[in-house]
Amino acid sequence: MKLLEPESNATLSAEECAALVADSVPLVMRTIRAEMRSHRSPDLSVPHFRTLAYLHRHPGASLSDVAAHIGLTLPSISKMVDRLVVRELVTRRSGPQDRRRICLELTPQGESTYQAAASATRARLAERLAALSPDERATIGQAMRTIKVLFGAERADDNETST
Repeated sequence: MKLLEPESNATLSAEECAALVADSVPLVMRTIRAEMRSHRSPDLSVPHFRTLAYLHRHPGASLSDVAAHIGLTLPSISKMVDRLVVRELVTRRSGPQDRRRICLELTPQGESTYQAAASATRARLAERLAALSPDERATIGQAMRTIKVLFGAERADDNETST
């Protein structure tokens, strides 16, 4: 089954490529989010799970970092993190250079909870991608590696300038 048909042999402009990325990434992210949510523990709210996912990607993040990502106030995020600490999914510790800064990290149980949902999500994505030919999967794989390098480098530059 051929799902990817080349639209033309013409080179895409940067604007056309940007439009394809902007139109496609939200569709993929919607699927990933839905799968991650469907595989989370039923006693974990979506904001709790999003916090675990953020801390998986950003170990040592502050309460402010998590609040900005989740879109909650500091008092609300603090209460939510308190509940995750009591459930032994997250730990709080003082920052190495500034004891007033609270650093958050997943516990082994928190990491396991997150990884279980992530693994199930990857399996579901693999099921969908199995409909593609090997060449189509190779094309997508190369595009994703390129996007990861391009946008990962941008994020590293942002982190360097904000330090």
